[in-house]
Amino acid sequence: MGSGSSLEHHDLSHVGLRRANNQDSRGVVEPGSREQYRRRGWLFVVADGMGAHAAGETASALAVQEVTAGYEKIAARSPPVALRASIVDANAKIHMRGETSPDLKGMGTTCTALALLPRGALVGHVGDSRAYRVRGGRIEQLSRDHSLVWELEARAGGDESVLHAQIPKNIITRSMGPHAAVDVDLEGPFPVEPGDVFVLCSDGLSGQVADEEIGLLASGLQPQTATEALVGVALVRGAPDNVTVIVARAGEQEKSRIAPRDVPWLLQDPASDAPGRAGLPWQLLAVAAGSLLGALLSSPTSDVMKAVFGAEWAAAVGWPCVGLFSLAFIGSLLAAVLGFLMPAGGPRELQPGQTIGKGPYRSAECAPTATLVEGLAASVEAAADGLDDAVREICVAPLSRARSAAAAGDFATALAALAAALAAYKTFVDAPRG
Repeated sequence: MGSGSSLEHHDLSHVGLRRANNQDSRGVVEPGSREQYRRRGWLFVVADGMGAHAAGETASALAVQEVTAGYEKIAARSPPVALRASIVDANAKIHMRGETSPDLKGMGTTCTALALLPRGALVGHVGDSRAYRVRGGRIEQLSRDHSLVWELEARAGGDESVLHAQIPKNIITRSMGPHAAVDVDLEGPFPVEPGDVFVLCSDGLSGQVADEEIGLLASGLQPQTATEALVGVALVRGAPDNVTVIVARAGEQEKSRIAPRDVPWLLQDPASDAPGRAGLPWQLLAVAAGSLLGALLSSPTSDVMKAVFGAEWAAAVGWPCVGLFSLAFIGSLLAAVLGFLMPAGGPRELQPGQTIGKGPYRSAECAPTATLVEGLAASVEAAADGLDDAVREICVAPLSRARSAAAAGDFATALAALAAALAAYKTFVDAPRG
């Protein structure tokens, strides 16, 4: 916990039950003082690597290393610029490393980074790892999955029923490393209230644990107990992939505030990403040229007007036409010049109180209910069924307490009992085998 901070956090990663090695990486950069918090806030990063042999591990480790280091260097100038630039630069280094090493060729990784700042929570994102915010019995997904399933849902207008049940959920459409350039999503800053809980995770968690279950455990338990319980749920459900999760609970001092002295955040760095000019507006120039030609031809002194209307009518009709064409010429030429001089690329500053991106993308009710508790308890029982009787008893013993407490509306006790059961199962999984 940084000096002057009331935030609590914990992070945990597990290899899962079917993988030989852990290709996930995570990182937390704490502010050492209130001044550091003001300048760059907290930074949390989760990366899920892809590639044979050690490639996935290398890619995710590089992502966390380079994003945390890159963000630290320039965050004081502008957090959005720092977050985007750090991910773009990390992508370039991962790609270069893959291109120069046959064993790492084509390696890639997801990357989800959350900067918790005085102005709010800012997300930088590539891939299908996720960032959530839990508040008031509701969990919101702040990041958008760059996956085939999500792309198809978007084309179908969000109607999941039109999707074939066999579409693999782990096919991603965007990642860091395979290509020299990468498109980075920026979201936020999202307002932060005391008690807000932020969760970052790889798809090893979100693929096995429903959003409402993530929100229930993350908000109802302390961060360390919550991370262990969440990993435990993934384990009792088979954990086919590596599982990584960070849980951070904001305190009073992390409440987002907009102050009159706050300056706009740059969205592009003039030092490294100076704006180019827009392309020549040929259509406006063509209109200007046509208007000039029209003005010349419609002059009462022109031979064309005299031949068409005669000298008397040329004088009567010509001057109004000259005026109209001249106005069109001046207007089109002025618009063309201004269009060329304006920087390309849209808005370049984010005013205090403004946000970028389209998140949150999904939300679910996660207030504690007996139904949610029962679903988790049933998962523990199903996983423990094949265990030795003595081990099974240790794992399922707390479940009766969890159920009875949930029935009585005592969800603090129910969640604590569930956490104990999940911890017992995780202990069994992690125990060395003789």
